[in-house]
Amino acid sequence: NQDCLVTRVATMLGGPNGAAGLPKVVHRLDRETSGVIVMALDAEAHRQLSRQFEQRTVHKRYIAVVHGVVEADSGAIELPMRKDRTPGAGPRHMIDHEQGRAARTLWRVLERYHDRTRLELEPITGRSHQLRLHLKSIGHPILGDDLYAAPPVVAMSGRLLLHAESLSFTHPASGRAMTVDAPCPF
Repeated sequence: NQDCLVTRVATMLGGPNGAAGLPKVVHRLDRETSGVIVMALDAEAHRQLSRQFEQRTVHKRYIAVVHGVVEADSGAIELPMRKDRTPGAGPRHMIDHEQGRAARTLWRVLERYHDRTRLELEPITGRSHQLRLHLKSIGHPILGDDLYAAPPVVAMSGRLLLHAESLSFTHPASGRAMTVDAPCPF
């Protein structure tokens, strides 16, 4: 717990409290997911960026490698989700058509292989574990996903093959459109 992204960014900005205090987390990535994350350096920037996420004006693009060959070239997954409250479920979420919150994911095939498919994903909503659960729910869990994939699928990769490749938003101070990219490492 001593080593976290906020502490590292604060140190880069000039010490344990950084030049303007501790950076503020605006959105989150699952611990196993690599890629772009945006942090605010002050309370006003945090408010403005958080509002953009709430209003769904932020465009997010992820890359994932999933088990099996996805037949269609593109599609949408619209399945409501909620936290799985089953004893022992840990941090897992589940599809629940009665009590779940709406969740929507757009996807597009980038490349097909004999036993896996590389996808571009665009989460329209931003639910915890949304991409992981949605892909599992259509029969294509992400390789290396130790929460939602069967052991043989987990064993196909030494890590979760999910990467936040791009994030587009409006800069809170300048008002300019910005896109931040992190090339996919797999």
